[in-house]
Amino acid sequence: MTAKSLNWLTAWLVLGGGLFGWVHGQDGPAAHWPNWRGPNLNGVADQAAKPPLEWSPTKNVVWKVAVPGKGISTPIVWGDQIILTTAIESPAAANPAKEKADNRNQEAQRERGEQRESRGGGGERRRGGGGRGGPPPSKPIQFVVMSLHLGTGAKQWETVVHEGIPHEGVHNTNTFASASPVCDGQRIYAFFGSNGIYCLDMQGQVLWKKDLGNMTMRGTFGEGASPALFADTLIIPWDHEGASLLFALDAKSGEEKWKVERDEASTWSTPLITEYQGVVQVITNGSKKVRSYDLKDGRLIWECSGQAMNPVPTPIRDGDHVLVMTGYQGFAIQSIALDSTGDVSGTSKIRWSRRDAAPYVPTGVLYDGLLYVTKFRDAILSILDAETGEVLVDQERLPGLDGLYASLAAANGHIYVFGRNGNAVVIKHGKQFEIVARNSLEEGVDASPVILGQNLYVRTHGHLYCFANQ
Repeated sequence: MTAKSLNWLTAWLVLGGGLFGWVHGQDGPAAHWPNWRGPNLNGVADQAAKPPLEWSPTKNVVWKVAVPGKGISTPIVWGDQIILTTAIESPAAANPAKEKADNRNQEAQRERGEQRESRGGGGERRRGGGGRGGPPPSKPIQFVVMSLHLGTGAKQWETVVHEGIPHEGVHNTNTFASASPVCDGQRIYAFFGSNGIYCLDMQGQVLWKKDLGNMTMRGTFGEGASPALFADTLIIPWDHEGASLLFALDAKSGEEKWKVERDEASTWSTPLITEYQGVVQVITNGSKKVRSYDLKDGRLIWECSGQAMNPVPTPIRDGDHVLVMTGYQGFAIQSIALDSTGDVSGTSKIRWSRRDAAPYVPTGVLYDGLLYVTKFRDAILSILDAETGEVLVDQERLPGLDGLYASLAAANGHIYVFGRNGNAVVIKHGKQFEIVARNSLEEGVDASPVILGQNLYVRTHGHLYCFANQ
């Protein structure tokens, strides 16, 4: 079986648990966006997708709906449902004195963060983040999963899966709903980290829930890694400042299949699950090592050092290799062979590696042999040959974008890049740097774009948009 067919099989199984996705998916896997990286687990839309190149709050808008609460999780799509998570402050009474003190502390944190941003480091202005997290909220938080109609944006259902006061605060750019859900067409899995994981049916009824305890995140930055799904196994990343673990749960029941200890600290990277030569690998990014585990039993297959701190980007499958990247307090991009075994650090199993530029928060996108990546949190783009690592376009600045959290997406010969200030650029796919459109919204964007058919779905800080050529 070729690498291309293996990639398709992996996506097919993840999307629909095998046969179910084929029978009920109408147009097959391309009819859905079942996890935050899309049908091929890489941010690339189906070949038939033709989203708009231009949009604004009034241009090419099919619908726009307000989303309550705070959340930066990327929506997912199955059938006529677009599903997202959010965290809403409860109307329950709070302690006024504590709330006032918390507000002062949070404002002080923001001011210190802004001062760090203006000072920067290494000759660069550190945009789009900075500082540390604040105290826990003074009011209870409602953790919500909601479904909107894909065609109209009308709310179909909304479920409060949990209500309580989180044990930790979050970074001033993070939220309590930053992990994206995942769906197999029968069940929706929503992960709120320390506040539980919840399995819902397609009508929003909770089928099972599981409390894995509390995470302690570095710098009180908050949580954010999303779960990953393959057939009947749900993978839950649990890297933090305490005992880090990787859990495999039965997707139907929530029962634990296995768990493995990890010699890692806080990580915000979603695992990649992919099949290679008959073995399904769970590939996890990490500050100390990238590791691959056997989905069947959690056995360590291979590991490789060489990444930087605070891993956030998700690994990307590239045929017989996997691309991994980090960009905090150093830069690292590596292309590692999937037939590796044992510790392959510094060996020929690393096809190539680079340390000149890599993303901190956004995951890059691999499109038709070219790897598009940004630098740190900044709107600086490089284009690499994925096979050789050769730099084709070296650190071009993207005008108008102030910091990046949203991951890159690709469709119809174009690359979509969103800045935290709501501005976006569309780049023509190719070995030369060419901007074909510049767009702007009135709100910030941290969630990654979703592309299905003719439509582009964008979650801002307060709304969800559907854009299409009008």
